[in-house]
Amino acid sequence: MTSADLLVDAFGRIKENVHGAVEGLTEAELSQQLDEGGNSIAWLIWHLTRVQDDHIAGVAGLEQVWLTQDWAKRFNLAFDDTATGYGHAAAEVAQVTGISADLLTGYYDAVHAQTIDYVSGLVDADLPRIVDTRWNPPVTLAVRLVSVIDDDIQHSGQAAYVRGVLLRRR
Repeated sequence: MTSADLLVDAFGRIKENVHGAVEGLTEAELSQQLDEGGNSIAWLIWHLTRVQDDHIAGVAGLEQVWLTQDWAKRFNLAFDDTATGYGHAAAEVAQVTGISADLLTGYYDAVHAQTIDYVSGLVDADLPRIVDTRWNPPVTLAVRLVSVIDDDIQHSGQAAYVRGVLLRRR
């Protein structure tokens, strides 16, 4: 297995998690916060997808799917088009409403396709490339990709947890 194969597998598992977290839920369920400060499934999936879109586009030298494929317009959120959800407070999380499972998975699948196209072409020699000098030590491509995978796994797991609570409440 190559490093590209490993990355494709990891991102493929995230896709399964994302679809599993939203499948069969209503817009109301997707936007429901378990408590006043909690993250909804819609916000979690939107956020993890925005981060993946932003970070992969950045390291690949591509434009974000959010902007080039009119996903920002389709979601019609009250945020700046560059927002990824980082640092959002509960009030901002609560604004992610009226979002269907199809819209969430459609956007995720478009980002996933761009991600897979990029990572499937990587070779081991690409991974030590410095992609962000704002940190000490500077961030390599390998570290950035692992960070995206880690963030996506955590947030998709949180969405799955919220889903389980919501389904038990039905």
